[in-house]
Amino acid sequence: MTGCASYDVPDNLEPVAVGDGYQAQYRDIDVSRDNADFLRSATINASKCLPYQSELDSAGSGSKGGGFAASILSGERLTRNDLVDIRVGDDETFNGKYVISRDGTLKLPFLRPIRAQGRTTDQIEDDIASQLLSEDFYTDRPRISARVADFASVTVGVSGAVFEPHSVEIGGVSGDQADGRRQDALGASSEARNLSAALRAAGGVRPDADISAVEVRRGGTLYKLDMRGVFSGENLVDIMLLTGDEIRVPSRQCFQEDLMRPSPISPPGISLFLSNLTQPATNNAASAIGQTVRQVPYGTRYLQAVVDSNCVGGSRGTSADRSSVLFSRNPVTGVSVVIERDIEDLLRRADRDDFDPYLLPGDALACYDSAVTNIAEIGRVIGVVAAAALVNQ
Repeated sequence: MTGCASYDVPDNLEPVAVGDGYQAQYRDIDVSRDNADFLRSATINASKCLPYQSELDSAGSGSKGGGFAASILSGERLTRNDLVDIRVGDDETFNGKYVISRDGTLKLPFLRPIRAQGRTTDQIEDDIASQLLSEDFYTDRPRISARVADFASVTVGVSGAVFEPHSVEIGGVSGDQADGRRQDALGASSEARNLSAALRAAGGVRPDADISAVEVRRGGTLYKLDMRGVFSGENLVDIMLLTGDEIRVPSRQCFQEDLMRPSPISPPGISLFLSNLTQPATNNAASAIGQTVRQVPYGTRYLQAVVDSNCVGGSRGTSADRSSVLFSRNPVTGVSVVIERDIEDLLRRADRDDFDPYLLPGDALACYDSAVTNIAEIGRVIGVVAAAALVNQ
């Protein structure tokens, strides 16, 4: 009977069985419970890592890296479509709110266009003063104020070691979320236009990301930023982005377990596809899985998801030999991987962490009944069929 048959070991193109997959936790369990004395996955994963790019960069690399890049790009800088409030004393000729044009300039009456893209409000004030004096509108520099009334959304490209590389729009606020009191107030917040917001909008950084040298290309210049502080709890290097910026996250070509934690640049969570038809429930809804996809926190592991999907528990006599299959995909190569675990065996191993994979966005989990449960199910089906036959006689 097929219900009593054991399941074939899943085949994979990548050599995941020997620990050469995206994460070493995928590999086959190759030691007995009696010899389960050491955890090796972290060492296997780390052995594949390329050096941090920040450690390889030299002064002649053609990029501006480290703290120097952060200092250049820090502060609030203007971009196209920002709304700027200009005040020149009490001069109604120039006072008003202006939108930065598509060409990146501010156009005040009677003055030449003022370059605003990528510049600070202090620089705008200096340029306005310079023109007012050179055009003989004033003999002495007047009091000038340039303040952002509203930061526009920006569109930037994000590529490299993120889960969803594409152009993203960040910083916009929908009409139903707009705060009228803030709109009436002078000033604006730029947090939604930060580099961390763009990385999160692109699905978050992958576990193989080299966040020591996140690249920002602006106006033909390449800058590199060390964002490791986001995971160490130290000062986070985060900058305000402008429309047209290009972001690229390099890869260390290895799985870094220390990046599998919630953070401002990690995926907001994991959409996990689940299937659980284990007895005594007859369907997913009855097994407390109310939908095909469930959200779990980033950093969740296989065993946690197994418990979350009700694959564990029930009568020991019929449920002790359940297994579960994890379907994942290598985010670097795009090649799929399927692994199967005996749930009860993994639960009881001292080295369970060594073979308990971290879940990645889009992973799928399917639970299988034990052989005893399958036999019971076959008996139930035969009974139902027999009863139906008697009724129809």
